[in-house]
Amino acid sequence: MRKSIVSPLIVMACGLLSLTAYSQNKKIKFGKVDPEEFSKVTDTSAHAVILSDIGTSEFEVQRDHFEVTFKRHKRIKIVDKNGYDAATVEIPLYISGQEEERLQNLKAVAYNMENGQVVETKMESKSIFTDKLDKNHISKKFTLPAVKEGTIIEYSYSVTSPFYFNLQPWHFQGEYPCLFSEYTVTIPEIYEFVFLQQDINKLTTVKKSADRRSFNLTYEPNGNAGRSENLNVTLGLSTYQWTAQNLPALKLENYTTTLRNHVSKIEFQLSAIKYPNSPVRPVMGTWPKLYEDLNKDEEFGADLDKNNGYLGDVVKELTAGLTSDTAKARRIYNYVRNNFTCTSHSGLYLTKSLKSVFTSHNGNEADLNLLLIAMLRRANLQAAPIILSTRDHGRANPLYPILNRFNYTIACITSDTLTYFLDASRPYLGFGRLDISCYNGHARVLMPEVPAISFEADEHVEQKSTFVMLSLDNGVLKGSFQQSPSYIESCVTRSKIKDKGKEEYFKAIAKEFGAETVLKNTEIEKLEDYEEGVTLKYDFEIASDDANVLYISPMFYEATRTNPFKSMKRTYPVEMPCLMDETYTMNMVLPEGYQVEELPKSSMVKFNETEGVFQYLIQHSENTIQFRCRLKLNKATFAPDEYDSLREFFDMVVKKQAEQIVLKKKA
Repeated sequence: MRKSIVSPLIVMACGLLSLTAYSQNKKIKFGKVDPEEFSKVTDTSAHAVILSDIGTSEFEVQRDHFEVTFKRHKRIKIVDKNGYDAATVEIPLYISGQEEERLQNLKAVAYNMENGQVVETKMESKSIFTDKLDKNHISKKFTLPAVKEGTIIEYSYSVTSPFYFNLQPWHFQGEYPCLFSEYTVTIPEIYEFVFLQQDINKLTTVKKSADRRSFNLTYEPNGNAGRSENLNVTLGLSTYQWTAQNLPALKLENYTTTLRNHVSKIEFQLSAIKYPNSPVRPVMGTWPKLYEDLNKDEEFGADLDKNNGYLGDVVKELTAGLTSDTAKARRIYNYVRNNFTCTSHSGLYLTKSLKSVFTSHNGNEADLNLLLIAMLRRANLQAAPIILSTRDHGRANPLYPILNRFNYTIACITSDTLTYFLDASRPYLGFGRLDISCYNGHARVLMPEVPAISFEADEHVEQKSTFVMLSLDNGVLKGSFQQSPSYIESCVTRSKIKDKGKEEYFKAIAKEFGAETVLKNTEIEKLEDYEEGVTLKYDFEIASDDANVLYISPMFYEATRTNPFKSMKRTYPVEMPCLMDETYTMNMVLPEGYQVEELPKSSMVKFNETEGVFQYLIQHSENTIQFRCRLKLNKATFAPDEYDSLREFFDMVVKKQAEQIVLKKKA
């Protein structure tokens, strides 16, 4: 590390500049750090603040062809220790064959105030490391030195790319607030790009300008098969400049698919190329072309329609004696699900040949589901792959066939006029069921027409019902509990029991009661029937500390104890994974010698008239108390302007479900 002293600049100003005034000063120069910058950021809720982030992308001629040069200059203030991660930087680079993107002109410096002077510590080149991510991607990683609370860091670099299609995206927003962000892109007219801008809160502004410039280029007028020509050509240039100021941090909150869906950003997809005196050459393609390419791809569909003789005996044995296509499909699906182990759940492509998947009995979800399709087709059934994007990956674009927007492969089969969607990679999913992570909108069925389908959380209902009987015997609260959890909860229950066993599973439930509780006659019905949800049954006993006064929370551990919506404000949608419909019923026989001292009041609240309802119904009649609570939401996705009312709705639910029944012994 090399340190040097930078003389403080003299600034003539009255008082401290405001954050807005600072953010407008975009023309910062590398190494020119004003001492006042160390005191301007006073937001204690931020662990780091991006002072300035400026980038450019431009097409430049290298020898006789276009390359894309991307430049970035970023300055950040580290506020506290939780912001140290901002000092570790990763720069992704793309490789294809002998060509690769090149990182150049990297500079990185940390600045600290010591004895009233700005001290800079430069990063040495040996601090840069290379990580190989896969055959086409590496990343350059480095961490700036001398970082502590209050440090200002900055770095700049350029990436030269021979891949003219790889126009760098730009994120204006992230986990830290940003005072100023600007991205400028200049594109020659021979390249046509689709702009994929995401700015749900309208945080950015854009300016466009035009120019013309001469270039010496080599190109093939008649396409790849023709002869090459070299000429000097004057091309029109379009320059776009996106600017944003005072951007709030984007924090991950409950019921969020992924922040990728909500961050303000601009991305680009090359759609066509048109050299002078040449026909337009489409690049992005069409959905049918995507299907054709994937169907021929050795890492996807090339083996699906082959004879696959190695599957013959197993498929023949599985379908023996069955006449219904659905019965055959169900048998084959169950075989793959029960006999193959999934190693990961985020892969669009095969990790090995289908035959290797079959012999090794493991693979990622694409391996298993493509094997399932091959087996279904071997049985002469109509099966096809479906590509989708899981909730944590971001929504796929329904307009453009951009393959990297998809990350998951499942199967579908049409039989007896019905279509079933299948995922054999998850051990507890029944036939025709999908994991909740798949309900993320747009998907495509890979058959010649490539039909679009949609798996929407707003169309997926998860129901749950609970019934409890209560009585009191010699100061001991006794009850019987029966519950039919939602289907996804049932899958989780099956997984927990496989991992830890029934005894440990019910021990955890006993702890949930929050008092000394004994469970008896524990039972789980339909545990092995993956087509249905399970049913939980048990009796419980809770000893009372005071036999004279009993405080009973009628919903016990099933009550919603905290509001999942904690933030006062939310700038992006609430995205629940499904529609909610939960019903809880309790009947209690009052013990002799006791009377009701306090009883919660009944209440019914509608959310936005038709979008949800909370029912809390309780009545005391002679020697019984009857209680019923229902929480139902008729949609899963709520816009930011609905957040306040949704938060208030759940505040009410939490408070109401915490109310207690008070019984007192008669004098």
